[in-house]
Amino acid sequence: MAISAATIYYRMNSSAPGERPGFDVIGLALSVYLELQVSFASPSPRLPLNCSITYEGQGAGEVDLVADRNLITRTALYVLRCHGQHAFPCGTHVHIINPIPLGRGLGLSGAAVVAGVMLGSEVGKLGLAKPRILDFCLMIERHPDNVAAALYGGFVGTYLNELDPEDMARKEIPLSEVLPAPAGGEDTGLSPPEPPLGIGHYIKFQWAPEIKAVAIIPDFEVSTAKAREVLPESYSRKDVTFNMQRLALLTTALGQSPPDPNLIYQAMQDKMHQPYRTRLIPGLTEILQSVTPSSHRGLLGICLSGAGPTILALATENFEKIATSIVKRFGQEGITCEWKLLEPAEDGATVAKT
Repeated sequence: MAISAATIYYRMNSSAPGERPGFDVIGLALSVYLELQVSFASPSPRLPLNCSITYEGQGAGEVDLVADRNLITRTALYVLRCHGQHAFPCGTHVHIINPIPLGRGLGLSGAAVVAGVMLGSEVGKLGLAKPRILDFCLMIERHPDNVAAALYGGFVGTYLNELDPEDMARKEIPLSEVLPAPAGGEDTGLSPPEPPLGIGHYIKFQWAPEIKAVAIIPDFEVSTAKAREVLPESYSRKDVTFNMQRLALLTTALGQSPPDPNLIYQAMQDKMHQPYRTRLIPGLTEILQSVTPSSHRGLLGICLSGAGPTILALATENFEKIATSIVKRFGQEGITCEWKLLEPAEDGATVAKT
């Protein structure tokens, strides 16, 4: 059995006036996949929680391979325990194939949570439908744009309902993003409550087929916690209005064919997140100001991917030159990069049984 979940490279963040920032509302799933290969062997009495894990790809050696500490299998255990199953089926083996770099703003935690919920549903024979999978995901990863894009694929808009504070505080729930997170071992949370129904909602937007995504991935990490620490507690009405006006246009502009470079470039401008993260990402200001539709043929817009440091450039042509110019600018700061040309992944998370 194989489970795949698309990763998310682009988010547009929006906040209400006076609220803490970081309420993510739109996301895009692109063609890089986290894959789980699941098999069942002879039971071993020494196997904790009946599950062994192997791993290949980005972050090998950094990722915990113990079932009650790995985010994917901890998530699956949470789902199983909500349904009265306290461990994996005997002899479960999970092989993780991960091409997504860690800590680069590429949505890996969201993809891991989606994969974990689907893993729990499959090995527990629960048959959870995608709307219910989304509920479980949102109890763990509180960014609906992130998990909805990985789960459903494509270009999505989302919102998250307010949860009861008691539900938010449950120690059995393995929160995905800001450490320290509870380990949720065998003696913790054996019967956690199921999530409420309909925690989050989503809608799919149109995406013009000409638009591709150039992801420039610097060779350093920016944690979600650090990216949030630099943001202010509140914003001016002027800056909030600036972002909201552009967000109202962006979701339609990216679905129009042929795309309008000037409209999209202006609609991707941001005054609520990127200006504050320049201290974490050397060269960011110059990159955002110098790479424009007038300077680079085919460019539509440019922004940080999630918390960064990855830069996402949307374009219709001239991909290598756009990427090379950004890589060169990072190089002036002594930072090496790789870049990838990606397309939307419309299928989202899938399960293939062999």
